[in-house]
Amino acid sequence: MSEVFNFCAGPAMLPKPVMTKAQKEFINWNNTGSSVMELSHRSEIYMVMAAEAEADLRDLMAIPDNYKVLFCHGGGRGQFSAVPLNLLPEGKSADYIVNGSWSKAAAAEGKNFGNINVINIREEHSDGEISLTPFEQWPLNSNAAYVHYCPNETVDGIEINDIPDTHGVPLVADMSSTILSHEIDVTKFGVIYAGAQKNIGPSGLTIVIVREDLLGNAQLATPCIMNYQTSANNDSMYNTPSTYAWYLAGLVFKWLKDLGGVKAIAKANQAKAELLYQVIDSSEFYLNNIEKQYRSKMNIPFWLKDESLNEQFLEQAEQQGLMALKGHRIVGGMRASIYNAMPIEGVQALVDFMQKFEKGTR
Repeated sequence: MSEVFNFCAGPAMLPKPVMTKAQKEFINWNNTGSSVMELSHRSEIYMVMAAEAEADLRDLMAIPDNYKVLFCHGGGRGQFSAVPLNLLPEGKSADYIVNGSWSKAAAAEGKNFGNINVINIREEHSDGEISLTPFEQWPLNSNAAYVHYCPNETVDGIEINDIPDTHGVPLVADMSSTILSHEIDVTKFGVIYAGAQKNIGPSGLTIVIVREDLLGNAQLATPCIMNYQTSANNDSMYNTPSTYAWYLAGLVFKWLKDLGGVKAIAKANQAKAELLYQVIDSSEFYLNNIEKQYRSKMNIPFWLKDESLNEQFLEQAEQQGLMALKGHRIVGGMRASIYNAMPIEGVQALVDFMQKFEKGTR
């Protein structure tokens, strides 16, 4: 088999230099004679590493001092509950923008904790093309406790590129599949959260970036482990954190800084996406039905126009070392997730195979 490229949507591939370093340090980290996963999270050596990881993330994203960075449990779905529990007081409502599967799930979970106003912005045209309502036309409530949205939908391959203007209402973003993929202005958000298993590290860790003025307002029933104020007061160590995942995330942050930071990786991500979309669009064999301005650069779904060839496509792709290309069960087809760790060589190998497969079926 040729070199393997993992296109899984998550848990996703990690950078090879990170995995190599982690392998080297696995049973003897920093000459302690132990693995980092065996050490106390309150030991001095571990806490230095944890603080360094946070500092590197702050540097990469230019996170201001009036934001707390929390290293949490529970994944993105855990934040579907944590956000309303922390930000939605009794008597208030929150706006939830729905443009795909994950934002829909977040809104459904939010309804368990308060009054949720669902705003569906997904539009399906008569020709099958999927588009979005421009954010200037979203019917937002100026008195909402917050506005929640998902900038990048991994299942649907839909991306909202511009940061919505909520006119002072705190903006909450599920950035699980797009964090660190391009530069953003953190000051435009009240809360940013992201499951780690796509662009940060392994599953089991969730990053929450929360503006300090939004702390301390949690509903009385909020479990302490989901209370942002509790996590902030205890430096994300109210209980034992995901220690090994935190360590690996720190390695990823350093790898990204060595590459030139978020600005550099954004340029690479743009090139990867353009390469794959160009092959899809220039072919009568493959199809992507998302309006171009809303196409994801991280998760690219595509369909074979003759779907009877799907299994053959996947089987031959795996033989070429192109793994996890099967589309999500909700939408079918194929999906290539090309997060930060995916090199341009992986996308080139995919498009070479796609073109060869197309020629071979004629």
